[in-house]
This record gives sequence, structure tokens and C-alpha cells, in this order.
Amino acid sequence: MVISLKGLFKSRYSILVSFIIFFIGISFLVRTALLSMSLGKSTFTPGDILAIYGKGFIYDLGVAVLINILYSLWLLIIPRRLNRSVVNRSLTYFFFCLTVFLILFSFFAEFAFWGEFESRFNFIAVDYLVYTYEVFNNINESYPLPLLIGGMALITAAVVWFFVRKGIFRASFQSQTPFRSRVVITASLLLLGLVYIVSVNNSWADKKDSRYRNELSKAGIWSFFAAFKSNELSYDNFYLQRDDKAAVQFLRQTLNGPGITFTADPNSIKRNIVSGTEPKYPNVIMITVESLSASFLKQYGNTENITPGLDSLSAKGINFTDMYATGTRTVRGMEALSLSVPPTPGSSIVRREGNANLFTVGTVFKKAGYDRSFFYGGDGYFDNMNKFFGSNGFDVTDRGRHLLPADGFTAKHNFIKDADVSFENAWGICDEDLFNAVIKDADVKHAANRKFYDFVMTTSNHRPYTFPAGKISFASGSGRAGAVRYTDYAISNFIHKMQQKPWWPNTVVIIVADHCASVAGKNEIDISKYHIPCMILNLPGTAPGTIGKMCSQIDIYPTLFHLLGWNYGSAFFGQNVLAENYTARIILGTYQKLGYMKQDSLVILGPQRSVESFIYDKTMNRQTPAKLQAPVDEAVSYYQTAYRLFKNGGMRE
Repeated sequence: MVISLKGLFKSRYSILVSFIIFFIGISFLVRTALLSMSLGKSTFTPGDILAIYGKGFIYDLGVAVLINILYSLWLLIIPRRLNRSVVNRSLTYFFFCLTVFLILFSFFAEFAFWGEFESRFNFIAVDYLVYTYEVFNNINESYPLPLLIGGMALITAAVVWFFVRKGIFRASFQSQTPFRSRVVITASLLLLGLVYIVSVNNSWADKKDSRYRNELSKAGIWSFFAAFKSNELSYDNFYLQRDDKAAVQFLRQTLNGPGITFTADPNSIKRNIVSGTEPKYPNVIMITVESLSASFLKQYGNTENITPGLDSLSAKGINFTDMYATGTRTVRGMEALSLSVPPTPGSSIVRREGNANLFTVGTVFKKAGYDRSFFYGGDGYFDNMNKFFGSNGFDVTDRGRHLLPADGFTAKHNFIKDADVSFENAWGICDEDLFNAVIKDADVKHAANRKFYDFVMTTSNHRPYTFPAGKISFASGSGRAGAVRYTDYAISNFIHKMQQKPWWPNTVVIIVADHCASVAGKNEIDISKYHIPCMILNLPGTAPGTIGKMCSQIDIYPTLFHLLGWNYGSAFFGQNVLAENYTARIILGTYQKLGYMKQDSLVILGPQRSVESFIYDKTMNRQTPAKLQAPVDEAVSYYQTAYRLFKNGGMRE
């Protein structure tokens, strides 16, 4: 069956086909306008122009088709009688107006975004969704929003008037398109949409050294969803760079020391570490505590007495008093604690594509003969946790009920049963129930004479701050202080229960926060809002003590493996804090801003290759602008190398 273009304009698909043409046409105008804005900043050959419009047409056609997929299905199934009805006419006009208005608004947003970043939508645009209030107010203050919205409403009305005048709506409502023809048309659109999704990647445009040509070839809407899917912001396109060899060489010098031998590959930081002392192989359980700021503990000045258990435990182990989280979300903490890597732009590696079979802390434990498990009190499908840990060799125990095919990994997946749950809220089961699951699993492994490493992620210290009644003096749901107090109680109870177990004498416990409870401060990156507690308990043959050196989450395991006397291969960016050549530095950031502080010199890298540098006064929590060069080069070395190693597969096992 052959359906002509003229026939389509007379069929019930007339609105759909006309909209696709309208979308491609206005996209052409937007691309042309953006190209004209770039003429003075880059040179374009005839081949570049051809590629910009050729690839651009393919992107625009694909987006237009995907926008209309649901409408094409509606046109397929709606009977002829209902197609002519007032209800269908009203719905069609409403959704057509809404779609055109949103398309126009997205094109306006593209101009605003291009003006600031000279790029199509990327993860910065995705990041803006997190800060809707701030972004909306910024738009309102930067542009005459009422006039802008009114103008787009008028243009929308003009488009509708044109479609009505040309009889496009009438043709659709009065058409007698046979069902067989509708099947062919809809199936063709579905097939075209499927081919586009499978075959056309946003990176297809990134084939030239000219970033302007690459970005102009793309479609803004498709770029937005591609950025949402990849969770990544290109370091190469938006951040300050230095020579790759110089960057890696700096890291190799920084990470070097007695007993360390790097591999022959000059572009790698992989190395062998020899401790030189008798190794110990205890079980290791890491309790990663949700949103536990250092400021909640008594030793950091808190007077509410909401962490008596942790206050007591901190004096019984190795206590890191000046440790900082790398980010502001749980998945950032997981990234730092499992990979020992800086927080590259965009979202955490935990949520990105291509994050399987990486060199993780679990890799080191695996080679030492340990079972490795990830425990989470909620549904580990959230934030891609299960898939990340499962595809990197960890068994998973969580509350969720997603089956293995959905999780996409082959590791063992255990579900915490209803019978083992005493309390549960939207985020998951209470910390006590989670810790009971950890103990139950440890009993089984100890009975089988298997060493184990557990990564445990709590949830109780999270809004809505609810927990089992009668455990502490605070009422459930009363606020953050009550949730912190309950979490402290649950951890103390967990330690007490473990101390009754035969495997306790040979078990090390790490207690560390994933991030702070609040990151809003007087500075864009407020160092004090990244300060977290960390302690290592029950370390064999090691007396309690304090490590007061400024350090990062990424340094925990290199330090632990040193304390245990292990010889191992490493691909970590973290260092043994106790090494003689260790220089105090921390690495932290937001989705866009990348911070690096060495001693009191703070550098913040941002999009558009921006660099800010300060001298930081910890006592006053004050950042004084200063011109610094060496720390800038060092910051770039960390972030640029981390980005490229992950991108190029250099973080694989």
C-alpha cells in the first residue's frame, strides 16, 4: 500500500504531518540564528555548514516523530465517530496549543542557554531542574517574563490560526482514513522512532574538533534527554584543561611513595602497593550513614547530645577529625567510597552508563578472597544503586522487589522479607532492621568460614525523619534531630549485638557519612558543609587514636589497607593519609562546580572554563579571593584525568 504525501495531508494524520514540518522548519530557523551568533567565534567550512544542517535535519526529524508517537497511536485506535466528536476536537486543540507553546518556550530557553554556555542543552540544564525556584526567579529577573509568555502565547495562537485557515484541523476531523491505512502510517512512525532511538546517539554530532560545529548539529530537546540519560557533563568541552601527560605525571608523582610501583603505561595511575608489614585479614563492615554532618557530634561543638553513641565510639577507634565528603548526594558518597575517585562533572558514576566492571574497593577485597555485599534499607533500584554494585561484583540485599532482569546484573540479589521488618517509611526500613539483616548474613558467612566485606547504606536520617516509637526520647517525625538521635541509637545497638557474635573479634567497622545534612552556606562551595565524621573501630593490633590531617572520603580505604598491612594493586585517586609524603588536600564539588583545596588554598573550577581561587580561613569559615596557579594545575590534573580515565575505560578492572 502506497500513501502519498498529498494523501497524508487529507488524512486524519494531517495535523501530525503538518506539525512535523512546522517543527523542522522552526528548528531550522533556530539553528540558523545560533549559527549566526557563532560566526565571529569560529570558522565554518562549506563541509561544516553541510554537516550542521544535514545532521541537524536528522536530529530534528527524529525529535518531531517521537513527540508525535502517542498522538499517532491515538489516531490509530479512535473510531471514526469519535474522531469527529466535540470531545476529540477540544482535546486536540488543547494539546496542540500546549505542545506548540512548550516547543516555543524550549527554543527560547535554548537561546538563553546558548548565550551563557554556547552549547545545546546538557547536564547543566538537567541540573537546573534541581533548583527550579532559583532558576525561575533568575529567568524572571533577567527577562520580561510576562511579555515573553504573552509573546509565545500570541505566536501559538498564530500557528493555530494558520492550521485552521489551511484546513488542516478540518481534514483530520472529517477524514475517513481506513483502518488499514492508519496501521501502515502508525507502524511506519513507530519504526522510524525506534530506529532513531536505537541508532542515533547524541555523540554522533561530536566528530569534529570544532565544538561549535558539534553543538550546532544537535537538537536541544534531544540533547536534554541525552544528558539526563548519561548523567554526564563533558569536562573537555566546558572546563579548564592542561596537557594530558603533565596531568597524569603530576598524579603519579603525588600518589608515589615507598613501596609503590606504577605500571609501564604512562597514561595510567595503576600501581602496586607493598606494605612491608604482616597483613591482617579481618571482616570489614562499612556503615555509610545518611546525611550525618560532623556538626551533629559533640566533639565538633554540638551541645544537643544527639549522638552519645558515636561520641563514645569515636574515642575507641581511629578517629578522622578533619574528613570531607566529595559531594552533596548519597550516590556521590557511594562513588567516592567505592571507587576512590574525584567527583567529575554531572551526576555520580553510580548513575552513569558504562559503570560496570570497574576497579573498585570490592576488587581489592575480591582478590583477597572476600565475599562482597551491598545492603540498603530501601529499594536499591533508586539511583541505579543495585545495578552499579551488582555489575561490579557485589551481592545485593535491599527492600525492593525489582527482579534481576530489571536490575541488569548477575550477582546474587536478596530481598528483606516483611517478617523481618518492624518499621518502614517511604525511604525504606528502619536502620535497626537493616542492621539485623547484616548480622544475619554475617552469621551465615562466618559459619561457612568465609571472609566478608559489607557496604551498608542507612536511610533513617532522612525526611520524613520517622522511626520506631519508644526507642528514644524524641517523637517519630519530630525533625532532623530526632532522626539523628535514632540513627545513633541504632548504630550503638548494632555494635552491641555484633560484640556478642563469635566473628566480632575479627571484624573491623567503619562508620562514615555519605554527605552532610545541609550544603547550603554563605559560599557557593561552603567547605564547612562537607565536613563529615569518620571512624574505624576494632582494628586488630591498633590502639585508639586520632588522625587530624585534612583528608577526603577517597582516602579511607588506601589508609585502611595500609593499617591492615596489605599488598595490593590500586587504581585509586585516594592516598594513605598516614604516609610520610601525604600532603593535606580535599576534593569536592556540586554537579557543576569542582573544588580542590590543598592546605588553605582553595580552587573552584566551573563551566565555561572558569576558575576561582581563594585562601580559606577554617576558623572563620571565610574564603578570601587570591591569585593561585599551582593549585589550579593540580585541581585540573585530578578532575581531567578522572574524567578521561572513566570515559576511555581506564577505570576498568
